[in-house]
Amino acid sequence: MFNERQLERYARHILLQEVGGTGQRTLLDSRVLVVGAGGLGSPLLLYLAAAGVGTLGVVDDDAVALSNLQRQIAHTEARIGHPKTESAAETVARINPDVTVESHQTRLEPGNAMELIGRYDLVADGSDNFATRFLINDACFLSGKTLVSASILRFDGQLATFKAHLGGDNPCYRCIFPEAPPPGLIPSCAEGGILGAVAGSMGSLQATEVLKELLGIGESLSGSLIVYDGLGATFRKIKVKPDPACALCGADRRIVDLSVHEGAAADHCAA
Repeated sequence: MFNERQLERYARHILLQEVGGTGQRTLLDSRVLVVGAGGLGSPLLLYLAAAGVGTLGVVDDDAVALSNLQRQIAHTEARIGHPKTESAAETVARINPDVTVESHQTRLEPGNAMELIGRYDLVADGSDNFATRFLINDACFLSGKTLVSASILRFDGQLATFKAHLGGDNPCYRCIFPEAPPPGLIPSCAEGGILGAVAGSMGSLQATEVLKELLGIGESLSGSLIVYDGLGATFRKIKVKPDPACALCGADRRIVDLSVHEGAAADHCAA
């Protein structure tokens, strides 16, 4: 199953009873789409690559800027002005040659979301605006894909897993946030700031949940929301139930395709 180099590289995974050789083979055969190669996407991509997730798709249409480097650890000053997808692919290649990176230098939009997401086993959202988060949530539900979503602002973070396509007690993103808040109510990271290490903390936790879902181990975060307060050094785990009136996954579904997003400003500016 593995060559000698792989046996040594993944030895600490293979030693874990919950992972073992079979689990490591599963990771090598897995395909994960990461939306946003920024503050969350950077640690997420690095840890998924180190873990041996065989194919990583990266969606981002932005270029590396100096202001990114305070938290976006997949990039370097020498790559300022380069596409973030190319920069992230170069970093991943240096970490693990077993991993293939599929770069999607584009904006995630209603016209391409289903096709892109359909290529992968699981989606990880590291975007920085509500329009993109709703689009990813809806496309994952309609495609039958599990979504691991994280968000960060200032000193705080949130983390959740959504697999409402399985039914039962699994809510979707809209069950928690039925609609986007009014413009200007919640600032973006560019407007409100972010402590760089908080991005690393939440991106690492997001990577853990992605690996758990791929391996089918542990307790899924589906049905829960993790809230992290960096200044208070506290975590809260809040139970979340499906909303019977949810426009996407409720009994009276009103969203049956992505046409509802036409004209939306789905710019996946990475956190």
